Amino acid sequence: MAGTTVNTKARIIAFYLPQFHPIPENDAWWGKGFTEWTNAAKAKPLFRGHYQPHVPADLGFYDLRVPEVRAAQAVLAREYGVEGFCYYYYWFAGKRLLERPFNEVLSSGEPDFPFCLCWANATWTGVWHGEPDRVLIEQTYPGTEDYEAHFSELLRAFKDPRYMRLDGRPLYVVHRPLDIPDVRSVMVQFRAMAERAGLKGLHLIGVTPQKVWEPEHYGFDALVIQRMPALNGSVPWRYPITKLRTKLANKRLTVVRYKDHVRRLITPHASKAQYYPCLLPNWDNTPRSGMNGLVFEGSTPDLFKQHVRDALLHVRSKPPEHRFVFLKSWNEWAEGNHLEPDLRFGRGFLEVLRGELMESSITGEGSTQTEDKRTLQNAV
Repeated sequence: MAGTTVNTKARIIAFYLPQFHPIPENDAWWGKGFTEWTNAAKAKPLFRGHYQPHVPADLGFYDLRVPEVRAAQAVLAREYGVEGFCYYYYWFAGKRLLERPFNEVLSSGEPDFPFCLCWANATWTGVWHGEPDRVLIEQTYPGTEDYEAHFSELLRAFKDPRYMRLDGRPLYVVHRPLDIPDVRSVMVQFRAMAERAGLKGLHLIGVTPQKVWEPEHYGFDALVIQRMPALNGSVPWRYPITKLRTKLANKRLTVVRYKDHVRRLITPHASKAQYYPCLLPNWDNTPRSGMNGLVFEGSTPDLFKQHVRDALLHVRSKPPEHRFVFLKSWNEWAEGNHLEPDLRFGRGFLEVLRGELMESSITGEGSTQTEDKRTLQNAV
């Protein structure tokens, strides 16, 4: 592929979950045939007007082992302005899980759609089924030899012509960077291995859900800020029965109006070069966590429009190729944050994203800036 077409207003990268095909480990832990659809499909409303379950529309209840599904996702994403997918992957001291869909993307060369990788470095527990203390597989950090093996596993992807780059350096995202012991030294090691492998280095990106920190201090180039409210067991009084049930059961169900929180999702830090904003079209992880979940109540495409505008406003002062806006997520159905169409809103959220990316101006806080609608070729 000669180059990736970049929207000069913003470069949208959508996180992508691979857990839509069965694996032996999930069969053993949760029952034969378990996938993310198992949680999504069994969800029930917990209060009046609670939108559950989320049922997929255009793509249906797909299986990511099917190449036609992956191709259809890429076509849909490209049509609505998503530049690339950031595939979550799992590495547990040499053990891989849910690796088949991405391995097939890599080996087949299809879909011809840009991508990068995010190490989802969290311990897997039974929290989805009310067993937070049950460890399914622990995330460990054995040391130098393991990091070398880990990097060797990544190198083929980094060298793929579809892999997303900034200034010639592959983008590499770490989901929980501060969980890594002596993370700065580890990132130095990854950079050195990249250079020894003939790459120009790496563009290292950490993710934070709350606290904003200086990425350079921990060996990173940039930080994705996912601004989530605290899980505090707060249920509005307009749902008195649910509020009482939460309290009596000693649960932490938290319900937040999307319209009240949406303007807080993009922080002022996002305008700085080393910080990237993160779009959340919705959030509702009660299909996984039940009465211990967090719900953004009342998310709609119209409210999402303001959210997208806020993100575009914060990145407009950056050079065009640096205007990354991450999106959580393309397909996290059991967390309620998916851009893929559902039966309630159809392609409404996608239409908003494409519409805002195509608009000739951004308006925010009384100011308007006309954007050049040219595209550029970012050599990869």
